[in-house]
Amino acid sequence: MTYSVAVSGASGYAGGEILRILAAHPDIEIRTVTAHASAGRPLVAHQPHLRSLAHLTLQPTTPEILAGHDIVFLALPHGQSGQYTDALDEVGLVIDAGADHRLTSAADWDAFYGGPFHEPWVYGVPELVTATGKQRDNLVGAHRIAAPGCNASTVSLSLAPGVAAGVIDPTDLVSVLAVGPSGAGKSLKPHLLAAEVLGSANPYAVGGVHRHIPEVKQALRAAGAAEVHLSFTPVIVPMARGILATSSARIADGATDTDVRAAWERAYADEPFVQLLPEGAYPRTADVLGANTALMGLHIDRDANRVTVVTAVDNLVKGTAGAAVQSMNIALGLDQTRALTVNGVAP
Repeated sequence: MTYSVAVSGASGYAGGEILRILAAHPDIEIRTVTAHASAGRPLVAHQPHLRSLAHLTLQPTTPEILAGHDIVFLALPHGQSGQYTDALDEVGLVIDAGADHRLTSAADWDAFYGGPFHEPWVYGVPELVTATGKQRDNLVGAHRIAAPGCNASTVSLSLAPGVAAGVIDPTDLVSVLAVGPSGAGKSLKPHLLAAEVLGSANPYAVGGVHRHIPEVKQALRAAGAAEVHLSFTPVIVPMARGILATSSARIADGATDTDVRAAWERAYADEPFVQLLPEGAYPRTADVLGANTALMGLHIDRDANRVTVVTAVDNLVKGTAGAAVQSMNIALGLDQTRALTVNGVAP
């Protein structure tokens, strides 16, 4: 069966990455692409690398244009997709790459985003360990999926195995992330200009205010944490793509070194896209560019009594578009690896 697809926000980074992946998907026909200010222009005027989609023209983003497809991807700024989702009742599968349907708590939404709160959808991180198994189980047959925040899913995947196994203390978590500026979207922002970013590392959203914090806490509570305390510090670094998240947690009383490493080994042993590296090996962002892969290195520091997990992802693939397409595959009953690769691009 071939599924017809519309992608909104197609002129942006997330929308473009969704299109790049779907263009190689044998079960998908990309029928419609939409945008706001760019409507009426050829898609390739904004996504010149998508040569196989040069025949498409950006149309206005309206419920009428998005309706009538089997699948709709919404790649819109936070707070904008909710206005469309209520009007797409007849679309079989809608996947939101924004934040509008990620959070289960209205109070968290008000505190970190503001504006109208929309119902939570099934969270699109298949490998995420939960108290009852994997988030993948909830995606089977889903009709509405919330793709993750890139930083949030990276940190959640890094720490959830330890929480679920009871080998780390979820009230003492620290994550510092080196992040490429493409995660902030394509809109012009002065602090993301090349002149500001090149040759510098710039912390932002310091002190517990980053919007992905409630998403991480929500995921770790789903993994079994009764209470979560997380110090979360992202740093923009001069690379277009990528996240390198260094997360640490205090080791729970009584947990042995074998217990700790075994928690991550068990969690990801059969996962094609989340891979734990051998002891003593750590990933680079260069190793995952263009891939739907999260590479993870783990170190046990008994002097500090902490475990450190270093995880590398491509924020536009595993962090956003790849997670969305993987979740789509699972929801439709297709092989989860369809159109997705574990191989990065080098050099």
